[in-house]
Amino acid sequence: MKLLDDSQLAFLRALPLGTQRTYHYQLERFAVFLASSGGDLHALTRADVQQYLQHLQNERKSASSLHTTYYAIAAWCRASGQTQATLSIRLPGRPRITALPVKSLDRSERNQLLRDVERDSNHRGNDRDTAIVYLLLFAGLRVSELVNLDIEDVTIGERSGSVRVLGKGNKERVVPLAAEARHWLTRYIGERSTGPLFLSNRKTRIHPNTIQKMLAQYRTHPHALRHTFGRTLAAAGADLPVIARLMGHEDVNVTMRYALPSEDELAEAIDRVFT
Repeated sequence: MKLLDDSQLAFLRALPLGTQRTYHYQLERFAVFLASSGGDLHALTRADVQQYLQHLQNERKSASSLHTTYYAIAAWCRASGQTQATLSIRLPGRPRITALPVKSLDRSERNQLLRDVERDSNHRGNDRDTAIVYLLLFAGLRVSELVNLDIEDVTIGERSGSVRVLGKGNKERVVPLAAEARHWLTRYIGERSTGPLFLSNRKTRIHPNTIQKMLAQYRTHPHALRHTFGRTLAAAGADLPVIARLMGHEDVNVTMRYALPSEDELAEAIDRVFT
């Protein structure tokens, strides 16, 4: 159910695309809550905002998710002249960050990785590593999911293909394969029809450590490639539920981190507005 039209959300256009999608999603959810509780998005009170955040907290949403929701509501309130509704709102403390998140690759870094791994594969006469990189980058698999794949999990036709993945909690999902991923998987699989998809040099199922060491040679990590997959989809305007399903997230709030602006995007926004 869409409760907000494009004219009401025009204020979002000054924000990075990923942030637009995140805030739009959050405001639609807030509007649904208000409609069910007698509230009005155009006549907000502090009680509306505080009660909604409490509702989310009761649903065990994370502190980060609640802060993102608050930022979206605050942006709406500024745009609609209702800043009084967000004054002195109580928010849970953010969890302490003990490590920086894995950085996604930008376009030039991604292209350089693809060139380098293909050159090395051609030199060795083995397409395995190139197929692995394309599957991580263009299907967003976890390394644990990738190593457990069998050839039977891959379906490749003339114009389409997919991979059947067993994710966390034994939840199965099917991820469509882009043309380049299909190309390299076909080259690597060759005439094999059964057994583990990716083999070690000893012809046994490949181990996650082998993939991590291989990618370390290119100064990256399996999760950086998965992170790049999510960020690329978000930047292209894919809906959060779509990204969540492709990546195997049970909670779409986990997916929101891919739509939040990077430091570079924040700097670009400042330059665009103030220069």
